[in-house]
Amino acid sequence: MTPSNYVLAVDDDPDILLAFKDVLELEGHRVLLARGGREALELLRHGARPSVILLDLMMPDVNGWEFRDRQLADASLAPIPVVVISGQGVSAREVAALGVDDYLRKPVDVEQLLGAISRYVLAEQEHPQPV
Repeated sequence: MTPSNYVLAVDDDPDILLAFKDVLELEGHRVLLARGGREALELLRHGARPSVILLDLMMPDVNGWEFRDRQLADASLAPIPVVVISGQGVSAREVAALGVDDYLRKPVDVEQLLGAISRYVLAEQEHPQPV
């Protein structure tokens, strides 16, 4: 199954999820939300194929490290790009060990967020409309 043109945001903080959704949708992106690693894995196992995953690391059910281990263990999910977004003092070495595509610190700068996801997903207004 090929990736769809949307972002999957994974965070246990509902306010952060809504902020991601609001900012990204205002920029023309479609967004799917998961309130933790477990919910994100379920969405992926049931066929969700985002263009990129925004992943928090510190979550109570399945944290970002566990999510990434499970994602990489599944050949159909492993190729989906991941941008880690964390407020914790995570070292560059820890992020590199995750094998993710990018890392942003919370609080996230909107321009950095948009720049990070623009490499993987186009805003809806960038798609040619059928005539």
